[in-house]
Amino acid sequence: MSNYETLRREAGARWDALNSSQSPLIYLGTASCGRAAGAMQVLEAIRTTLEELGSDAQVIQVGCIGPCYLEPLMDIRLSGRPRVSYGKVTPQKVPRILQSMLVEGEPLPKLAVGHFGDEAFTDQTGIPRFFDLPMLRPQVRVILKNCGLIDPEDIDHYLAHDGYQGFVKALSMQPEAIIAEVQASGLRGRGGAGFVTGKKWEICRGATGSPKVLICNADEGDPGAFMNRSLLEGDPHAVLEGMLIGGYAIGASHGYVYIRAEYPLAVVRLRHAIAQMREKGLLGENILGSGFSFDITIQEGAGAFVCGEETALIASLEGKRGMPRPRPPYPSDKGFHNLPTLINNTETFGTIPHILRNGGEWFNRLGTPGNAGTKTFSLVGKVRYTGLIEVPLGTTLREIVFEVGGGTEKPFKAVQTGGPLGGCLSAEHLDTPVNYESMQQCGSIMGSGGLIVLDESTCLVDLAHYFLSFAQNESCGKCTPCRIGTRVLVETLEKIIHGQGEPHDLEVLSNVSDTMRNTALCAAGQAAPNPVLSTLKYFRSEYHAHIHDKFCPAAVCKDLFEYRIDAEKCTGCGRCIPVCRSEAIRGEKLQPHEIDVTKCAKCRACIEVCNFDAIQGVPVSSTVERLDVGTFTR
Repeated sequence: MSNYETLRREAGARWDALNSSQSPLIYLGTASCGRAAGAMQVLEAIRTTLEELGSDAQVIQVGCIGPCYLEPLMDIRLSGRPRVSYGKVTPQKVPRILQSMLVEGEPLPKLAVGHFGDEAFTDQTGIPRFFDLPMLRPQVRVILKNCGLIDPEDIDHYLAHDGYQGFVKALSMQPEAIIAEVQASGLRGRGGAGFVTGKKWEICRGATGSPKVLICNADEGDPGAFMNRSLLEGDPHAVLEGMLIGGYAIGASHGYVYIRAEYPLAVVRLRHAIAQMREKGLLGENILGSGFSFDITIQEGAGAFVCGEETALIASLEGKRGMPRPRPPYPSDKGFHNLPTLINNTETFGTIPHILRNGGEWFNRLGTPGNAGTKTFSLVGKVRYTGLIEVPLGTTLREIVFEVGGGTEKPFKAVQTGGPLGGCLSAEHLDTPVNYESMQQCGSIMGSGGLIVLDESTCLVDLAHYFLSFAQNESCGKCTPCRIGTRVLVETLEKIIHGQGEPHDLEVLSNVSDTMRNTALCAAGQAAPNPVLSTLKYFRSEYHAHIHDKFCPAAVCKDLFEYRIDAEKCTGCGRCIPVCRSEAIRGEKLQPHEIDVTKCAKCRACIEVCNFDAIQGVPVSSTVERLDVGTFTR
């Protein structure tokens, strides 16, 4: 493949020239997480400041490197010195940082969060190595190895980092040998079902019918999940290369990326990457003179959660309403327009090039038996360090929450795994290894990788109501168990959180959930009750408090508590008075304050500013003496 070697050599020369340049390099994370934190305003401030300084520094926009809690992240590399990273950068901080780095050569240790050099630079400046930060040290980066480090819109950056090497290696192999390599890796589908990827490829290749079709499922719809989006925004060529390998292995000539339209930046970067592939001869007819032809089309979805289910996705791709159908036949036999169709998740395809480059046995060694390799997760909620992480399968929930995530500020309560269809697991499950089977045994799922950490300020009954409301809104309505079941669950939970719950409601919740799990048409309907079933099993006391005591211990369900000020804890500092928009708080300076419960809007503003945990949630119409029934503290 002489054409590829030429491409790679030219890309490597460009990359080496960039990194040996005497001009400073400024890397700015401008993926969606960075933009939400203000990265584009920071970018404007960088350009303005560089013009004022007369600097020839080059600005490179990169994807999310992982620690979203530090966004916007800006790195600066001076010639001959390590790249230094600055977190939580604002437009106001930019002039000071650039003046110090570009003019004075001073890295500002008080503002820097890490560097990409050796220990000598740490000894000299006191700045830790970036990948030694507590959130990053325990991680093993395979899928995310390029994210945040290369320009996702420059194919040469990808080529300079072994890009398309796995595809070129695949072209020298028989398709059966490629599939055998994927099977040897032990890779299982990263979309949540966990079906063995190599087996899926083998079935599709052996299916009768032609042409075969390949689909990348990028319809990531879980609230709080952003693994697929971040990969597509930070390293789109990895996913596209995986699709090329998959297409060659099963004998397909066309692939589709089905992606939700709510991911506009990912769509833009994918389109740009596909155009670059065509320019380089890596897509289209007779790729690299190999005789293999393959093309890719992007199809934007309308954002229906159920279209993450493969048969509903196919229906939507065909221009029909996105609704699942009974299986069999499976898509591998009769999928898109009744053709044999291979559907894999974004992360699954993004993993394939690494397996082809390094070998299936290498990937298999990274995880645990039956659960090979690494997995990306979006770690969000009440955890200190939020962001995108990658750890080997088999890592325990405790390691993820407390080592990678830094734990919670308030006492830990639960972690929800697997997105809105997953379950809430309590502290007793913290030593459970995260894999497909163990999560299922606990009454949850691993899903595509969403992890939401919860502390004592979260009401699990209210959380179950939130996720069941989501499931009801997203139900396609095709099957009765899901259509009616989600409505009954939501209405019953609403009764409970509004103080109208009755003891038999727990039986209703359990029976309806079991019916849905056993009779719903698709995986979405079958898994929708997981938030209810898991909270009933592990946090049943909260349901009893809502039903029998008419009290929400977490002070979330507004009909079931009122705020009171503990006179023994209140110092009369007065911080709570100006933030109370309903003017419900009164009291003299340095004297215990009081809350007029008839005015209180229960907005929590006072709790956020109280440093003495003096404001507490108590049962409605209770007295201060009853504070021991249950409290909410800051």
